[in-house]
Amino acid sequence: MKPKEFRELVQDKLRKRVTEEILDLVPAGFQRIGSIAILNLPEELHRNKRMIGNAVLKNFPYVKTVCMRTGSISGEFREPRVKIIAGEKNTVTIHRENRCVYKIDVARLMFSKGNLLERGRLPSIVRKGETIVDMFAGIGYFSIPIAKLAKPAKVFAIDKNPVAIEYLKENIRLNKIGDRMVPMLGDCREVRFGDIGDRIVMGFLPKTYEFLPAAFEALKPEGGVIHYHDIFAKEELWEKPVHILETSGFKHGYVLERITYKNIVKEYAPNVFHVVLDAEFSKRR
Repeated sequence: MKPKEFRELVQDKLRKRVTEEILDLVPAGFQRIGSIAILNLPEELHRNKRMIGNAVLKNFPYVKTVCMRTGSISGEFREPRVKIIAGEKNTVTIHRENRCVYKIDVARLMFSKGNLLERGRLPSIVRKGETIVDMFAGIGYFSIPIAKLAKPAKVFAIDKNPVAIEYLKENIRLNKIGDRMVPMLGDCREVRFGDIGDRIVMGFLPKTYEFLPAAFEALKPEGGVIHYHDIFAKEELWEKPVHILETSGFKHGYVLERITYKNIVKEYAPNVFHVVLDAEFSKRR
């Protein structure tokens, strides 16, 4: 079902109950994570949330639970705020994507649909035998597909959220990649395992630059690639992120050789963007 069709379906259900102004607030679609649908409903539609949720269940057989967001992602562990409005009373699901399996509790952990391209792209550029350090692993958003679809020597997956680490361990088991992945509970700035990384994945927002010292500490002495996510205003692209990477690398004994990839992942706020850059460094002589 296309977004327009979904919106029209919900509007038809509500037409005799609300004004035309409120009908215009009906969302174009929903985020699907496994068998769970998550809706963004404006306050004006909250009184009709159960009807909307039941409409989703009726027209999308693969959806078993419908939730709505009750606030923005917040807290140290970036916890989502959702509540069930229809269907099964369960927020744990299995999400399948790019031949990978993710078990997740959508009420306790976030899953960003905006990073879909990145989750598919990274395994295609990892070279055989590389060592990967995922500094903000979560449930394995990036590290699971790298370990499963590429041929790395080892993937070190770090996160300081104990709930995320428990789901990461389960996802390692479900994807049968225990021989290639090392889950590590802790703050990536404090975890010590040496300068072993051919690639450092920094899938964190915002102010990711604050963690660059830890990234260079994990990078191999001869250099490697840092996959750097962060947030920048439109007028700062691409000079400011390149300058941050260049100056931070120089401070830690590395030279920025080239930016091999740069992309806008999504709009974070009006004229403010979540971006990613692949930065290749060599040891400064």
